[in-house]
Amino acid sequence: MAEKRISHEGVIASLSEDRVTVKITSYAACSGCHAKGACNMAGEEEEKLLHIPVPDPNFRIGEKVRVILAQSLGFRALFLGYVLPFLLVLTVLLVMTAAGSNELLTGLVSLAVLVPYYVGLKLMKGKVDRQFSFFIQKT
Repeated sequence: MAEKRISHEGVIASLSEDRVTVKITSYAACSGCHAKGACNMAGEEEEKLLHIPVPDPNFRIGEKVRVILAQSLGFRALFLGYVLPFLLVLTVLLVMTAAGSNELLTGLVSLAVLVPYYVGLKLMKGKVDRQFSFFIQKT
């Protein structure tokens, strides 16, 4: 069975010898809603740049492409970016509360635990980047 994939349409923004930069537009979850004209939340979109290593860049700037990522890697990114930090904060909060710590201190330490987590994630960026392989196709 083929692995499920996540894909986005994009445009080549720049090229180098071994890397292609693709600009994709990320829309808010409610962008397809029929009531978005009456809603204050609609219209949120963000442009993102993806730097994709390509051994033989046979592309042109401005060319439309499709960026593809395995769905399982999308779930791993979600876990590293949101689920694991949430569990870390919740664990520290519960342990310190059970130990009878001051509420203010408990709250501050629970949030402060995110600083070393994200610093460590940033320091391991190279290792994490190697796990996430994007592919591009011409459309």
